[in-house]
Amino acid sequence: MTYNLDSARRSVVTATAMTLPQDAYDFECYEKRISDNWLLEQSVAMRTTRMPFLAVPVGGTRRGGGYPASCVCFGLKVCDFLLGRLGFPDLRVQWSSHPDTCFVASEGERPPTLVGDRTATTLGRFYGYSEAAIAAFMGRCHKSPSSAAPEPCSPTAP
Repeated sequence: MTYNLDSARRSVVTATAMTLPQDAYDFECYEKRISDNWLLEQSVAMRTTRMPFLAVPVGGTRRGGGYPASCVCFGLKVCDFLLGRLGFPDLRVQWSSHPDTCFVASEGERPPTLVGDRTATTLGRFYGYSEAAIAAFMGRCHKSPSSAAPEPCSPTAP
């Protein structure tokens, strides 16, 4: 499901930008994963509820991305805020593929839909993650349950 940004009916919610991208809760996670670190300088730390998360633009090897939103109203506010900013093309709100988030304000190309072991590698490259970050993720996912790290097994988790 994708919501049209031109909808005339909007709820009264806010999206507030923080002063520095480093203020975002997930900044260090992106800093460790993303291959084009210069994108972090152009990112926006934004808060729709209590915690600020990072909106990372597309560019370099990063072809798409998204910002978690607890409801459609927050997703639309994020899109409104990012509209017209360099690096945030084709803004839209859609269902999230992550079980801990209902919606996502997405930008850039739509992610490829794949199946099998190559999915995580392909998606990691789509989101601009470094080969080292993808390899580390793949290593965690293929460990036996008794030796696996307690981190979630998702290449696109913030």
